Amino acid sequence: MDIRLKWYYRLGFLLLLFIVLFVFLKIKQVWFPFFKMFLAVFIPFIIAAFITYLLHPIVEKLNDRGLHKGVAVFSIYTLFFGGLGFAFYKGLPAFIHQLKDLTENAPEFANQYRGWIDVIQQKTSAWPDGLRARIDEGILAMESALDKLFTKSINGLLNILNYAIFIAIIPFISFYMLKDYDLMKRTVWYLTPRKWRQEGILFLRDVDKSLGGYIRGQLLVCVAVGAVSALIFWIVGMKYPLLLGLIIGITNVIPYFGPIFGAIPAVIIAATISIKMILISVVIILILQFVEGNILSPFIVGKSLDMHPLVIMFALLAGGEVGGVLGLIIAVPVLAVLKVSLVHARSHFMKRPNPKFSRS
Repeated sequence: MDIRLKWYYRLGFLLLLFIVLFVFLKIKQVWFPFFKMFLAVFIPFIIAAFITYLLHPIVEKLNDRGLHKGVAVFSIYTLFFGGLGFAFYKGLPAFIHQLKDLTENAPEFANQYRGWIDVIQQKTSAWPDGLRARIDEGILAMESALDKLFTKSINGLLNILNYAIFIAIIPFISFYMLKDYDLMKRTVWYLTPRKWRQEGILFLRDVDKSLGGYIRGQLLVCVAVGAVSALIFWIVGMKYPLLLGLIIGITNVIPYFGPIFGAIPAVIIAATISIKMILISVVIILILQFVEGNILSPFIVGKSLDMHPLVIMFALLAGGEVGGVLGLIIAVPVLAVLKVSLVHARSHFMKRPNPKFSRS
């Protein structure tokens, strides 16, 4: 009877929680402007914290080898943001020029695409009506998805330019976070209730062990793949090499499906040049992905996640369904944190004494 009553309480709590969430979403127009303002203010701090998380292990290694911490922080800070600033200084004008050229030539790509669609529809005109209707629906869905992706990309770039002031303050926040990293750790330690401190340290340590190496290694691999692909596309005379290299580098973050997403724009643009350029582009991407999958990722990223590929694919499909491209990018890190959370929750509840036996 007591067990049944507990289940009633749990179901009642879940029902109340869903009601609260439903009401919360219904009054979105009330709290969403405040949330948007809060997010706009804290985004620079979140990005700066992420950069600090990436750079801090390097600072610690240099400090352990005898270099003064202030000198280590200044050196890594200067190298990272100096290199990033130089890349933007040299690459941004070329990137804007290529983006402008791509926008001006968009009608040409649209005509090329419509020609392919007409050929496909002519080839399938004799097929059964049901199958042909499915193909037409698929073509329309693909057109809509490509149009949305292009619109989101342009809007995202415009938003980045609009938030230039917020972006400019990120290096200063990162510098102070790197410099006062130990002070921030002690502050969080004292603000955390005593009963959660030891478990919290173990949890964060396991998250860092599972996720830290993966994120740092994956970012390094993506930068390498994006830079090399842009250089090779430029050498072979491909249009928009910087844009394509950036797309391939970003989509390379997505396991398994990333190379496919990265190859689509390259093949579409190559199709406006020649059949030979299509073959060259496909060969370049295949070679890069072979090198990345068999040399770079095993050497740099390793097997820090320790998860079965089927579980990762499930997370990617769920992330893509919920959050689109952004969901695909963050699906694996969220899965890694969720895995560590479940392991710690299980061990925590197993340690709790059972009231039935503790009374005896």
